[in-house]
Amino acid sequence: MTPLIDVIFLLLLFFMLSSTFSRFSEIELSSAPTGGTAPVAPSERFFVQIGATRVVLNGRSLTLDDLADQVQSGQVLVSLDPDTSAQRLVDLLVRLRGRDGLTVKVLE
Repeated sequence: MTPLIDVIFLLLLFFMLSSTFSRFSEIELSSAPTGGTAPVAPSERFFVQIGATRVVLNGRSLTLDDLADQVQSGQVLVSLDPDTSAQRLVDLLVRLRGRDGLTVKVLE
């Protein structure tokens, strides 16, 4: 009986140490709407090129925080460099989410 209790405690210890207790946040992604109506042209368009170490807004180098201050409404087209990680793209999307009148499209 004692070896069984030891194994149970070892399993409990393993699962406690290997689990994470942090919450993961989610980013809402939506596809383009379908239908026969023509899309409304955005008032402003921004072109963002993002790489592993650089962020360029309409030809000017910025940081992600400065980019979030510059873009308030309109349409943002995001072009990814080959060295861009998924985390870098998520960081950009997190800074731009929740703004009324702002749409973000990631180009392939």
